[in-house]
Order: sequence, then structure tokens, then C-alpha cells
Amino acid sequence: MSHRSTRVQTPTGGAVTPIQPPKLYSLPEPPSPAFITPFTDYKAGVPIVLDLGTWQTRVGYSIDDTPRLMFPTQLARYRDRKILRTFTLVGSDVNLDANTRQAAKSPFDGPLVANWEYLEAILDYAFVKLGVSSDSKVDNPIVMSEILGCPLSQHRSMHELLFETYSVPAATFGIDSLFSYYYNNGSTGLVISAAHETTHVLPVINGRGILSQAKRLNWGGHSAASLLLSLVQLKYPHFPGKLTPQHAELLIKDHCYVAPISYADEVGHFLDRDDNFDERDHIIQAPFTEIVQPTKTEEELARIAERRKESGRKLQEQAAKMRLEKLIKKEQELEYYRAIEAKSAEVSQRDFTRILEAEGFDDDSGLIRTIRNLEKSIRRSRKQDIGEEESDSEPQTFPLVDIPDDQLDESQIKQKRHQRLLKSNYEARMRAKAEKKKEEERRKEEERQDEEWRANDLEGWIKSRREQREQILQKIKEKKRLKEELNNRKSLASQLRMKSIANLASDTPTSSGRKRRRGGANDDDDDTFGANDDDWAVYRDIANASDTEEDEEMAEAVRKLEEQLLTFDPDFSLDNTLDAQNDWTNSLIHAFLRGSRPFDPSSRAEAHQVHLNIERVRVPEVIFQPSIAGLDQAGVVELASDVVLRRLPTEDASVACNDIFLTGGYSLLNGFDDRLLHELRACLPVEMDLTIRRAQDGILDAWKGMRKWVSSKQNISKMLTRKEYQEYGPEYIKEHEMGNMALV
Repeated sequence: MSHRSTRVQTPTGGAVTPIQPPKLYSLPEPPSPAFITPFTDYKAGVPIVLDLGTWQTRVGYSIDDTPRLMFPTQLARYRDRKILRTFTLVGSDVNLDANTRQAAKSPFDGPLVANWEYLEAILDYAFVKLGVSSDSKVDNPIVMSEILGCPLSQHRSMHELLFETYSVPAATFGIDSLFSYYYNNGSTGLVISAAHETTHVLPVINGRGILSQAKRLNWGGHSAASLLLSLVQLKYPHFPGKLTPQHAELLIKDHCYVAPISYADEVGHFLDRDDNFDERDHIIQAPFTEIVQPTKTEEELARIAERRKESGRKLQEQAAKMRLEKLIKKEQELEYYRAIEAKSAEVSQRDFTRILEAEGFDDDSGLIRTIRNLEKSIRRSRKQDIGEEESDSEPQTFPLVDIPDDQLDESQIKQKRHQRLLKSNYEARMRAKAEKKKEEERRKEEERQDEEWRANDLEGWIKSRREQREQILQKIKEKKRLKEELNNRKSLASQLRMKSIANLASDTPTSSGRKRRRGGANDDDDDTFGANDDDWAVYRDIANASDTEEDEEMAEAVRKLEEQLLTFDPDFSLDNTLDAQNDWTNSLIHAFLRGSRPFDPSSRAEAHQVHLNIERVRVPEVIFQPSIAGLDQAGVVELASDVVLRRLPTEDASVACNDIFLTGGYSLLNGFDDRLLHELRACLPVEMDLTIRRAQDGILDAWKGMRKWVSSKQNISKMLTRKEYQEYGPEYIKEHEMGNMALV
């Protein structure tokens, strides 16, 4: 995919700055299904090491250096309706297509097994791939991992599955983090296991895990992936691509890291537009299909441009005609309401009140307000729409207008109608010229007074201009806030909108929805809604359609005020203007959503991009501050300090702090050990020596520790045999099971 450099010019008229193409990261895909050929060198009697994790299952013989099989712990069942067969897919095979990927399920519910049928299918898959015969009998001892504090019911069911279903000769279980610590030659220390489902803090004294003093945090890689997926979906609610939890897990692995010292300091400057912002903002490019637009010849483009020009000219003519007719109608209404206003001096107050009520006004203030609105609208229309296209120096005559129709023939009547329209246009132009002249004189007088005020009181003039600008900006913010509130169905604005809709649909609408104009007060069948322009404001309120003319007027007023302030106010600069504040280069939201470059909505490539910035630090921070994700638990630092300071003897605590051991896939995040050391140093006594080390392989060391443990003949004798199972039952726990085994 090629990306060309673009050039961006600042709204303040600055120099054109070239923007280099961004660095893109492809969206990582889950491993594609690949057929695994079953091994033919079956090792009968050799112990099988089975690290059964909620994220991944690792299986191999104790004589192997690494697991022979590693596959995701998930299963999908697919029904082929053509051949009427159901297929069971395990591990990476569930990614065969979209249907099987959506049907994939894990036998675990959190850290515990919930679906034993699925688990049996996964174990069948593992044993078959190892080369075990299909008679469902496994002639190998089994060493299997389990979670810390595994319930007895889980232990019993696993015993029944291994001894009853597979007839294994012997089996034992152990905690994966202790096996990892054992493989890394640990004796006394504090084991912190950040795994897929949970995080555990487990003290180990002289090779034995003190399970009664262990602590658990219900947060791990799976929870982090769910949080990241939710944050991305909230950030891009209309993202056209498909993001899955597997994508989120891979994104955390490749792009997330732990804040080295302070999360607040790291986030506080994360979106600053400095030289390193592009390095902090990772752009993930999801797959997309580019739409190739058909190219057209120059002749076709010229014909299209000509048609558009002709259509635009016709539309302009129609719009000008409609605006002129509307202006004439408004002038007639203004004359009508001025005549009503003049009656106040001719009739009594009581009669004038009746006239107002018949016209739909509550009092004379409503009439005055209507007249002012009409004058303002007419003045604005004349200013914008009425031009001096013809020379009106000589008065025009319209002889047929004043002649009655009965004295004219049919052709003259048609000419009379045409002359009547021409007369209305002519009179409108004359009134517009007179109004324009008045407006010009008034504007010059205002400018003279304004210059005189500025010369005599510059500070007061600047203060007044700033106040006017703030008032207009406040109106703009209020209109924007109203639009946002209407998106919430429970807001007051939405409720008023629905009330207006209900009023319009009602058979007896209220007076606010229908006001009579020029109609009889008792004529219920005469629907005069729409006779006044204010009636149509109801539809603007319902559709949340802003008044375009008002918006343009406010924007133009702000620009004029800012031009004056830039000229005469030394404290007002280009950075204070509205255009600069609305510039995307100064927008924190734009930096959060689209990074340091302009966004092109028409680009399919940019529409399929996800910007990971704050999420890179926010998601891993939850293990230190669970409240970020709404988890009412202590963080890993609080758990570790509680175990060291309150639950271990002083001499053991000092030795344990000298060997803080990190294991588990989630602990592999960059900066995890440095941040843990910094946080523990702040809360533990000064005299305690702190040493933090990672496992050689945070993912495979548990399996290697199990292989190392079972390679000892002394430890093999400690396994629960099939004979002991039949004699004591599935709930029997041997002394060296459940994590109490000696590690040295």
C-alpha cells in the first residue's frame, strides 16, 4: 500500500508544511488453521506433560525439550447440512472460516472448567495428535497444571475424566506458577503470576508455596483484551471492519506497555503534538477493498460540467423567483400588521385587544415582536437578494393594471396579469433601493460613532467588542449543545421535541402549534397553519435543523469582531480566533481519534484505520489500578505489599523480597518489571532489598517445570496411581499434590 506525502496549510495563513506518510501496522490475524500430522513415535509409559491453560494448551512427553503441541484452548462444532455431519474443530482449526470462528467456545468459564464435554474433546485431540491409539486408553502417567486454589469439585471431575475415560496409570496436578518458579531454580521468594484469567501473588518459603497467604486479582490477559475491544468500539462506533477478541489479544501483545513510573504523568503528555507523537500513536491498518472509480474522458467531463452549470443556473433562477415572491408576501404581511398597529390609536383599548386575540396575539407585545421580525427578515432579504439589474432612472408605466377586467378582452387580461407582476417587482426594487440607501446612511453613521468611541475610550471599546464576541460564541455553543442533547432520547430537549410532534399529530393542537392569522376566531374548520413563517419553526425544532441564515450571520459577526480586535487589541492574536480554535491541529479529540494528520472521510484506507494511543497505556494500567476498569479490588502492588508486610514473618519477608519472580504471559508486557520495582520501592521499608526477575520464558516455563519435576523418579512415586484412585475415590488428594510439593 503506497502513501504519498501531503501538504497542510494552517488556517492562520502560515506556511505550507509537508506531512510525511505515517507508519502503519497491519492488523494481526489469529493463526490460520494448519493440519497437524499425528506423531507416529508414540512413547508408551513415558509421562505426558499437559499444561492446560485457559488461553493455550501445551502437550508433550517428559523426554521432549519443548511441547510437541501448542494450540488455543477452544473448540467449535460445525454442522454441514449437505452431508448431514457435525464436525468438531479444535485449536487453530476454529479459524477455518467466519462461521466456525463465531461458534468457537472455551471449556472454561473464567479460570474454572465449565464444559467437561468440550474439555474431553480437546484432550481427545491432544492424545490423538501425540499418536495414542484410538481405543481411548492412555498408557502414560499424566502431569497436569491447575489454578491456585482449585475447588475440590474440579479436582474430582478431572480425576474421573483421566482415570475413568482414559484409564491413565497415574496422574498428579500442580500450580503452573510454582512449576515455573521451580524450573527457574527458585527456593524462597514472592511469585507473581499474571496469566490469562487471573493474577496471583504467592509466597514461597524453602521450596514450598504458602497457599494460605496467597492473593488473587481477577484480572488478566482475557480481561485486558475485552477492555481494549470495548474502548476501540467506543472510540470508533462506525468502524467498518470486524474486530474480535483474538485481534485485541494480539494488539495488546504487540503495542501495549506499562507506564514506567507514573500513569498520570505518562497520560498527561501522551497526546502532545511534539516530535515523538507519531511514535506514541500507533496506526493499525485493517484490511479493506479499494473501490476503483471509472475514469472519464475530457469530453465527458466537459459535458458533465456544462450540464451542471446549466442546472445550477436554472436552480438559481427558480430560487431567485421564489425569494422574490416570498419577499413580496412578507411586505404585504408587514403592511397588514402595521395597519392593525395603527388601529390602536383609532379604537378603544378593549376593541384593540379583541382584534389582537382574533389575530392570535395575547397582547400588543406579540404584535410588535412580529412586526420587528418581519422588518428584520425583509431587510435581510433585500440586502442579499435584490440587485439593481435594471436602470430605474425613468419611471415605468403599467396602463392596464388600473383598468377593470370587464373593459378588457382575453389577451389584455393576460397582459394585465403580467403587468401586475412587473409592477410588484418594480415597486419592490424601488423600496429596496430606498431601504438600501437608508441602510448605507445608517451604517456610515454607526461607523462614525464607533470610530469616535474608539478614539475617546479604546479600553472600553475593546471590552465591548470582546463581550459581544463572547455572547455570540455562547449562542453558537448553545446550539451545538442542543444538537447533542437531541441525540439523547431522555434529555429535556428530546422530550420537548416529542411533545411538538405529538401536538402536530393531535386533532386539537395547542395555540403554540397553530396561531390564527387573518382568520375568524370561531372558524374551527379553517386551518391557517403555515400562514406565518413562525409556524414553520416547529418543523425546524423537530428536525433539529439550524437556521442557516442565522448561523451565517453569527459566523460573519464573529469574523468582523475578530478582525477589529486583531487590528486594535494588542492582547488578541490569531491563536485566539474561532478558526484557530476549531482547527484540527489544535483539537485534542482529533489527536485522540485521527492522530497528527488530517482525516479524509472519503478514503477507505483511513476509514479502516484504528489509532492506538492512550489505550496502549490505559489497558495495562488496570493491573496496578483496577478501579480504571470498574474493578473493586486492590492492585498487584497492594497485594504484594500486604503479603510481605502483614502475612509473612519479618525474616521470611526480607528473603522473599530479594527474589520477586514474574511469570505468566501478561507479565511479558514492556515495562512491567520496572514499574513493579518502582511501586514496591515506594511502599516497602527502606532496609528491604528488592530484586525482581522474569521467568526465562513466561509462557513455556510452567510446562518445562512440570517436565523437570516428573523427570525425577522420586517425584513419579508421589503421583496418584489408578489403584489408589479406585481404593480411595476421586476426592482423594495425595500429600504432594495441589501445589504442596517440594520444589527442591
